[in-house]
Amino acid sequence: MQLSFTPRVVRFCAVVVSCFCLFFLVSCGKEKRVTRVDPGVVTDFSGRWNDTDSKLVAEAMMKEMVSQPWLENFSSQHGRVPTVIVGTILNKSHEHIDVGTFVTDLEREMTNSQKILFVASQRDREEIRQERQEQAVFSREDTQKRPGQEVGADFMMKGTMSTIIDESEGVKGIYYQVDLDLINLETNVKSWYGQKKIKKVIERRRLLF
Repeated sequence: MQLSFTPRVVRFCAVVVSCFCLFFLVSCGKEKRVTRVDPGVVTDFSGRWNDTDSKLVAEAMMKEMVSQPWLENFSSQHGRVPTVIVGTILNKSHEHIDVGTFVTDLEREMTNSQKILFVASQRDREEIRQERQEQAVFSREDTQKRPGQEVGADFMMKGTMSTIIDESEGVKGIYYQVDLDLINLETNVKSWYGQKKIKKVIERRRLLF
């Protein structure tokens, strides 16, 4: 008995076989691979803001801040180094940026500069004050930490993080801008203004088969 197939059936069988082969190749080709790299290595996979950007921007801006005249002017007038607290850093960009990581980088650079004193943020102070209250009740008197001994900040640092996007024919440019203000808490005078810009170009190439 001889079997005969219509062109429609032949095309259907060819499609089924092609789909099966493609599924088989994709299934066999999936492999999860984990590679450990040095945290200092720059890894720009997506082009978005990352840990390297946060670290480099914090280092550059804090280096600039402690080299400006406001610092020497304050120290000459008061005979001591200024005390700074970090306020709100607003994320006005189109991305979900972990502002907390950037603030931590800023705090680290300020502390390590040894040219200014950095005091705990409002959230941290609440926890520390609670600890002092509990010490007054539960700790030995000779080990209790007295209230009213905190160091008040002379300046508050505030800032914004924003982006501008330009895209055309598979090429996208992302322009990051970080602005920081150092405000005198007694006079409200902006004693220092810093700005750092980063521009990234992302190209998406078409694969031709």
